[in-house]
Amino acid sequence: MSHTEPQARPRSQSPALSGVPMSELLASCAAAAAVSTPPRAPEPETRGPVREHREAA
Repeated sequence: MSHTEPQARPRSQSPALSGVPMSELLASCAAAAAVSTPPRAPEPETRGPVREHREAA
């Protein structure tokens, strides 16, 4: 084989395979989202009684 021909490279396994089950990966993502999400703002208080709407003419 000459130096101008490309050499075939052996295929290696994907580096993404780390042995972590998908369910644990998804659970960790959900936990991270829950921890990093700020709490909701409190509901604004109403300042007076709610008036009823009048009927249209």
